[in-house]
Amino acid sequence: MRDPATLGDMTDLRSEVDATDRALGALLAHRARLISRAAELKDGNGWPARIDARVEEVIANARRNAEAGGWDPDLAETLWRELVEWSIRREQAALGRE
Repeated sequence: MRDPATLGDMTDLRSEVDATDRALGALLAHRARLISRAAELKDGNGWPARIDARVEEVIANARRNAEAGGWDPDLAETLWRELVEWSIRREQAALGRE
C-alpha cells in the first residue's frame, strides 16, 4: 500500500484505489471461505448459524479496529453488520436452516 501523500495525481490515486479494492476483494473472498468452513464445523457440533454473543464480539472488534486504524467506527459497524448478516445467511443455507 502506498502512502496517499506520495500520490502525485489522480491517475496514481485511482490506480492505488483500484489496487486496494482488489486486495479487499481477495480478503473478502478469504473470509467467505472461512464462513463456509465455519458452517461445516457448526454442523458437526449442532450449533446454530447465529450466535448473538459472537455477532456482537465481531462488531465490537470492527469498531475497535476502525478506531485504531483512524477511520470511522460507525461506518465500520454498518459494513460489518451487513457482512455478518450475509455470513449468517450463507451458513444457514449451508446448514439447510434457511
